[in-house]
Amino acid sequence: MAEIEKTEAANEQISSNFIHTIIDKDLESQTYGGRVYTRFPPEPNGYLHIGHAKSICLNFSTAQKYNGKCNLRFDDTNPVKEDTEYVESIEADVKWLGFQWDKLFFASDYFDKMYECAITLIKKGKAYVCDLSAEEIKQHRGTLTEPGKESPYRNRTALENLELFENMKKGVYQDGEKVLRAKIDMSSPNINMRDPVIYRITHAEHHNTGDKWCIYPMYDYAHPIEDAIEGITHSICTLEFEDHRPLYDWVLRELEWNEPPQQIEFARLNLTNTVMSKRYLKALVDNRNVESWDDPRMPTIAGLRRRGFTPEAIRDFCERIGVSKANSMVDIALLEHCIREDLKDKVDSRMVVMNPLKVVITNYPEGIDELVEIENSKEDETKGTRRVHFSRELYVERDDFMEIPEKKYFRLYPGNEVRFKGAYFITCQDMVKDENGTVIELRCTYDPSTRSGSGFDARKVKGTIHWVDAKTAEKITIRAYSYLMIEDENGENILNPDSMRTFEAFAEPALKDAKPGERYQFFRHGYYIADELLTNDNDKVFNQIVDLKSSWKK
Repeated sequence: MAEIEKTEAANEQISSNFIHTIIDKDLESQTYGGRVYTRFPPEPNGYLHIGHAKSICLNFSTAQKYNGKCNLRFDDTNPVKEDTEYVESIEADVKWLGFQWDKLFFASDYFDKMYECAITLIKKGKAYVCDLSAEEIKQHRGTLTEPGKESPYRNRTALENLELFENMKKGVYQDGEKVLRAKIDMSSPNINMRDPVIYRITHAEHHNTGDKWCIYPMYDYAHPIEDAIEGITHSICTLEFEDHRPLYDWVLRELEWNEPPQQIEFARLNLTNTVMSKRYLKALVDNRNVESWDDPRMPTIAGLRRRGFTPEAIRDFCERIGVSKANSMVDIALLEHCIREDLKDKVDSRMVVMNPLKVVITNYPEGIDELVEIENSKEDETKGTRRVHFSRELYVERDDFMEIPEKKYFRLYPGNEVRFKGAYFITCQDMVKDENGTVIELRCTYDPSTRSGSGFDARKVKGTIHWVDAKTAEKITIRAYSYLMIEDENGENILNPDSMRTFEAFAEPALKDAKPGERYQFFRHGYYIADELLTNDNDKVFNQIVDLKSSWKK
């Protein structure tokens, strides 16, 4: 908890939402006639991750706060990387997080308008067709300390540029043969203003427009036009676009747009042990380092959903980390804390033994199978109790036994007495070992007068452990996870080769009826969810959501 407290204390310093302060001033001055209109504009070239969840929550909750509107708009200006699968996954993610857009748009809905705007810029002498290759344009751009070099095609006449641009549209030229560039200032201290490319040739099928177009607008040109067409008031984006804001404003100014939207940047989410790059995540999927985009180890919203995270926990996390202008690193422990807080009084508890060690209660009557009452939730008494089988032969966790106990170890060891949850006081008397000296069975006795609920309070024990009945136990499959990314000796994030461990466990019979998507607290272990794809009537597969803090540490 100390780490959580440190993280939360640090986040208190950045939690004030400066974006809302800007909006408050705009509303006071009636800058947009009292309107607040935002948008969430993902590119459909992959599945969204937890970093996008921050932007989703910010844009949609801002609109909700001011009784405004928020659009979902797909930035589909690059047909080579985009796919309908990603469009559908993004829509599902936004809805799952609890938000509903006012209107749904695609950047490709505006291709005709963007083309008309490009014609306007050409006629004004503010855009020209350039024959330089991508590498040559890069060489001409200059550096942060040296001005760029003008293209030899920069002073083509408007008529010549109009003809060349029309031929680009007709498909006369090959990919990369020509581009349309904005004509701004090759000596600008902002490299983004040094005649940026605003249209390129790409002969590719588009998921929305088919083969209608073979020229596509660049993001920095398309985005301000999309915002302006939709009447967006506050265009909220991440900090890497701060240097692009002058170009955003230039496009709208040269097109003489009334009431142009304003771009506001905030720091993107950086999370420990997590990679925030769709390109890298796509490579993990393509290289089969993970099962799919919704692999529970993935930081995608789909992966977190399958892992068992709730939309409430993710919204809570996004609220806690706040909005800042400065980049910072958030400890993933805070996200884990949020899901624990959300689930602790929502889900029922069940007993599951992960690493079984057999216990034989030698003085318990043979052939007797009784039912003991155990509460379904320590947090919520209204959830009632359940009846669990108890008999002579049981399983406990191997970690709940030490032949030679360490200091402050209050579980099973020779001569020690513990409570078996919901049942009796059990004393370890002896053990059975195999030929390698490994303990394979404990011989114990029980005190019949100590049954839970009997009112017995003659003596106290410091340890309470869980168990399952050997005869009625249900075999389940556990998928336990560690972080997908870990730090190497140089402090760099690398792929963790041991990020998932699959094994069988013994559970209460009640878990035989678990349905896909049902969450439980496995007593003393953590929170788990029945995998929505792998769980069926015959197989029960549980994904670890998050662990619990142990009551004893070595």
